[in-house]
Amino acid sequence: MICKPGVKLNFGLSVLRRREDGYHDLETLFVPCPQFHDTLEIVTGDGYSETSARLFSRYGPLSDNAVSGGVSGCDEDCAPQLAQRISPDGKLMITIARAEGINWDPLNDLTAKAYRLLSADFNLPPVKIFLEKTSPVGAGLGGGSADAAFALNVLNENFSLGLSQEQLASYATRLGSDTAFFIFNKPMFGTGRGELLSPLDSILDGAHSDFSLVDYDGTKPQLPYEVKVIAPEGIAVSTADAYKGIVTREATSEGKALSLSDALKRPISEWKNCLVNDFEKTVFVKHPELDAIKKSLYDSGAIYASMSGSGSALFAIYSR
Repeated sequence: MICKPGVKLNFGLSVLRRREDGYHDLETLFVPCPQFHDTLEIVTGDGYSETSARLFSRYGPLSDNAVSGGVSGCDEDCAPQLAQRISPDGKLMITIARAEGINWDPLNDLTAKAYRLLSADFNLPPVKIFLEKTSPVGAGLGGGSADAAFALNVLNENFSLGLSQEQLASYATRLGSDTAFFIFNKPMFGTGRGELLSPLDSILDGAHSDFSLVDYDGTKPQLPYEVKVIAPEGIAVSTADAYKGIVTREATSEGKALSLSDALKRPISEWKNCLVNDFEKTVFVKHPELDAIKKSLYDSGAIYASMSGSGSALFAIYSR
């Protein structure tokens, strides 16, 4: 089965407090964004792949270090565009292609972890995973999490595991804080580490909001607002670095500021002053060019602009 895992945008991201387990409690609204996507195919060990030949013709051939695991840890300048590994037990073969290079071990990719996670509870047969990475990496768009969630969905469907969305979301949470969102792949309000999800309607609670008037995926030109996403080349932000120096809302007067759910109920024209991504405070200090891009989006006529997740991608909402 072939699927196209998209990415997500964060509409507001409040870092509330540091938890005893070392994580942080946060609030955010996850929104699907199909403007960027990867291509994922999973077939049985003896199954026919529709994407294999295309990947090898576009990105191949395989080099020695692309099959030995030597790609892990090298920078993109030396990383192969095509990498393939086979698990020690022979049950999984994974092939990953990326124009900018694969500088991680394919067996550590979240799609491989998704297979191993389900395989531990179900008698899954050997599979081949083919993944073409075209969504930005290290941009705060959750492309890797999307790949993992879609892999769980494909494995569930291909092998008739009978898992509900809620059960799949429980597995997804073990792979990443935002991975469960992609199981549902619709606007969801995230709390906890981002894994506790509520439908948008339950947060708006019947209040008027402009949220439904935005064309998020470029397919509804009749709507009055549209989203544009900018993923700057050459700027990758690690989540760990974004958290360094973060001051939680609990520790500042902002803890009493307008809540994220209340901000989302306001007209989009007011979001600039109340819908905030707390990571911008730390990330913009280290990457002032991102702050400059955000200002340029407002200069170009955006009525709202923000960084997504821990960056480096930004997005803007424009009136049509």
